Amino acid sequence: MEQEVGLIGFGEAGSTFARAGDWAAAAHVYDAKTDAAATRDAMLAAYMQAGVLPARFLEDALDGVGLILSLVTADQALAVAEAAAAMIAPGALYCDMNSVAPQTKQAAARAIEAAGAHYVDVAVMAPVDPARLNVPLLLSGERADEAQARLAALGFAKIRIVGADVGRASSIKMIRSVMVKGMEALTAECVLAAEAADVLDEVLASLDASEKAKPWAERADYNLDRMLVHGLRRAAEMEEVVKTLEGLGTGAAMTRGTVARQRAIGALGMKIVPEGLGAKIGAVSSNVIPAQSDIHLATSRQEELLGDGFPPSRE
Repeated sequence: MEQEVGLIGFGEAGSTFARAGDWAAAAHVYDAKTDAAATRDAMLAAYMQAGVLPARFLEDALDGVGLILSLVTADQALAVAEAAAAMIAPGALYCDMNSVAPQTKQAAARAIEAAGAHYVDVAVMAPVDPARLNVPLLLSGERADEAQARLAALGFAKIRIVGADVGRASSIKMIRSVMVKGMEALTAECVLAAEAADVLDEVLASLDASEKAKPWAERADYNLDRMLVHGLRRAAEMEEVVKTLEGLGTGAAMTRGTVARQRAIGALGMKIVPEGLGAKIGAVSSNVIPAQSDIHLATSRQEELLGDGFPPSRE
């Protein structure tokens, strides 16, 4: 690899990319874990194993490099961008590859661009292991073209530009996660309850029997149709599901959300359901106003304190 890169964060993603691309000493790496005595030795050993150039301080990783990749935990993404803005070289390209909301990336972009550098929103669309440099990347921002070329030079093989606005790439990733992470959580809620009731095999067999592969556009159209027609009845049924799960002691956080969503859409009382997914989405969006203050999902003080139980994901 000819170009030098400043790499902020050397966790699973950063270390995987550096080793897969054989970036070696062309990568100037800083990770906050080198600041703590408890984690410093392990991080320095990881640097040595990958052959990258260790940076004692953040400014050392940014010094003299024109391309910077930020791969930190979601809760640190904005703080790191703001810190980098104080020392980044004018004209440098800052690729924010963190899994955060578009609003967070837009705030980070303001900080970086105010310093005279350029910001690109990068969404990592699959787990980095085992995909490594074949992981799909979505890019958005005014300098997305430049970022695409420079990331390709690092060895990334699946890069697609989705727009010129910072936040568009991350919007795709975040909204996709509603389905992906939501299905994971629903799966956990389902199988935990099934095992507790000693009916796991039967439940899984029933799901296998009813699963028919369809494109997601068809699935979404069908699902919205069912909710518009039968939402109130299904909400009542799901209230009984909540009772079942709570009786088993396995938790019903996701299912209580399902009750609220089914009831809100079913309450529209549409006599004639519009044809097509777009028309259904329009009908629901124009009539259902999310009233978060009216949806109280926690049924105990303990659950209120625990929140939803799902920390930010790092795909």
